[in-house]
Amino acid sequence: MNNTAVDTEGAWFEPSRISELRRRLPIPYVDIVPVRTDTDGTISQVGLLLRASGTGRIVRAIVSGRVLVHETLREAIARNVEKDLGPMALPRIPVAPQPFTVAEYFPTPGQSLFTDPRQHAISLAYIVPVDGETAPQEDALDLAWCSVPELLASGMLEEMEGGHDIIVRRALAHGGLI
Repeated sequence: MNNTAVDTEGAWFEPSRISELRRRLPIPYVDIVPVRTDTDGTISQVGLLLRASGTGRIVRAIVSGRVLVHETLREAIARNVEKDLGPMALPRIPVAPQPFTVAEYFPTPGQSLFTDPRQHAISLAYIVPVDGETAPQEDALDLAWCSVPELLASGMLEEMEGGHDIIVRRALAHGGLI
């Protein structure tokens, strides 16, 4: 087995080509719920981004992004965490990551619990503990770390679109917190 990292620069398509492919093919994604854990591994905080949505609304979001050509799932998780939380986030990605759920996004509302108006996407969802310093990156406006009780009582989950709130609730349930 080759352990050499594959260069994924340029491993995607031009914007016009990806738009065409999004209309024709399901696109693989990773959804990542960044968490802080206490010493026994229990989720103590969940990180949610604040960003402008494709509809022009300001929404809360999880870390999410495509899997690039020739990229392993571990590499896709690491790249998307760095893209949204910064290079010093220090995610703890398991050697053999197993998703806690799979989300199938459709462009047509009502076809599933998950909606993405751009495309049909199949996303593997992961809970990823983050140990380092984080800050919103790219198009993110803010990053909030909330305790689980605060998150559930705050109404922040209702500020999420496309089913990301369902992903967070499933992550908390998977962690034995709800």
